[in-house]
Amino acid sequence: MKLINIIFVLIAFGLLPMASFSSQEPSDPKKQTPWKLYVDSKEAYEMKQKMGDKVLFIDVRDPIEIMFTGFTDMVDINIPFKISNKNSWHSKKPVFAMETNPDFEKAIASTLVDRGLTKDTPIILMCRSGGTRGAPSAKQLWGKGYSKVYVVTDGFEGGKLKQGEKKNWRLVNGWKNSGLPWSYKLNKEKMYFKQ
Repeated sequence: MKLINIIFVLIAFGLLPMASFSSQEPSDPKKQTPWKLYVDSKEAYEMKQKMGDKVLFIDVRDPIEIMFTGFTDMVDINIPFKISNKNSWHSKKPVFAMETNPDFEKAIASTLVDRGLTKDTPIILMCRSGGTRGAPSAKQLWGKGYSKVYVVTDGFEGGKLKQGEKKNWRLVNGWKNSGLPWSYKLNKEKMYFKQ
């Protein structure tokens, strides 16, 4: 048996810790989670490639945001942590207010059951940049029986350039900027529809 197959079997049965997938803990406490499990976009891709259906990869962005910024079909499902409220304006930014999805955890639990998985299944959460919704969405699952919740530290779009002609454009790291598969075409079967 090839070494990679042995490693996969050991990981799948929980006999080998998945720390080999874990990136460095973010220095910002707002981006940290109780599990202390972090992956960058490339590690999330590798984890999904190696573990397949033994890991649940969730895009936690609002579906409207995904429609304009892009999507990767590598994710298993879109379950937004925050949803824009078109009837409410953000008090400090010139955007619509974002509200926590009251069905977030319930939708994840239901997805696990539908796929024959358990709360011991590794879960990967990916937002836009890795901090604003990634860690908070993971914290929403704390204390509810989930044992391995990973956050993609650089998110789908990555960080902003600090200087130059394209200053403040999201072109640093992230899924889109790492050469990983994505497009503007959405997979309706994976998108979130409020029940």
